[in-house]
Amino acid sequence: MIACQAINKDAEPNTLMIRMPIEERDELIAEQPDIYYLKPHYAPHPCLLVRLGKVHRDALKDLLIGAWRRASTEKPRRSKSR
Repeated sequence: MIACQAINKDAEPNTLMIRMPIEERDELIAEQPDIYYLKPHYAPHPCLLVRLGKVHRDALKDLLIGAWRRASTEKPRRSKSR
């Protein structure tokens, strides 16, 4: 999964959660806290919360493409059933 609707009760309505490295996430939040944010439930995870009503379409596209590229280069996880 690279992105999904943020469903935790603390997330604002109309928010998308996107997987990304924590370092990059923290930089985006510091630069544009009106668009990108985080809630305690999501803090330990490599993800970013995005206010869809405020993010520019091109920025959202770049975030999703970056998340897809990172996911496509990750090694598949081994099944725990073996």
